[in-house]
Amino acid sequence: MTEPPLPPDELASRLMEVFTRVGTLHRRVYRKIEQDAAPQGLSVGIRAILDLLREHGPMTVPDMGRAQSLSRQFVQRMVNDAAAADLVKFQPNPLHQRSSLIALTPAGTSAITAAIMREHALLRRTGGGLTDADISSCLEVLDHMLNLFDDVDMNG
Repeated sequence: MTEPPLPPDELASRLMEVFTRVGTLHRRVYRKIEQDAAPQGLSVGIRAILDLLREHGPMTVPDMGRAQSLSRQFVQRMVNDAAAADLVKFQPNPLHQRSSLIALTPAGTSAITAAIMREHALLRRTGGGLTDADISSCLEVLDHMLNLFDDVDMNG
């Protein structure tokens, strides 16, 4: 038997609990990534850019900013830092002369692959007997919350 949806006030209170946990999780993951990736020269920002390019292929800076709800200026700084470390390269964009495509270099591909492998090894230690249904429910809640903030403009 499925439970009825929560009334709006109760839903808001429960979702505030989720916000609190997500915030705490975000800060802890941020610190862990910074610690683990520091020897490789990957900041959290650069790691995010590399992962986005690994997943989607070459992209423009504005497209990366939109995809991650980050300002174009922040993404440009991360791209510049990644390029200085030979992790990404600029390519001509046939659709837009002034907005280059950013692509992974072989070093960038190696760096993000190694980071993902380290993170996967850590996440395998997650306990609690979680099921696929548990993860699907969690993702569904987070998707609803993300949709609520779809109209947030990070550049304005």
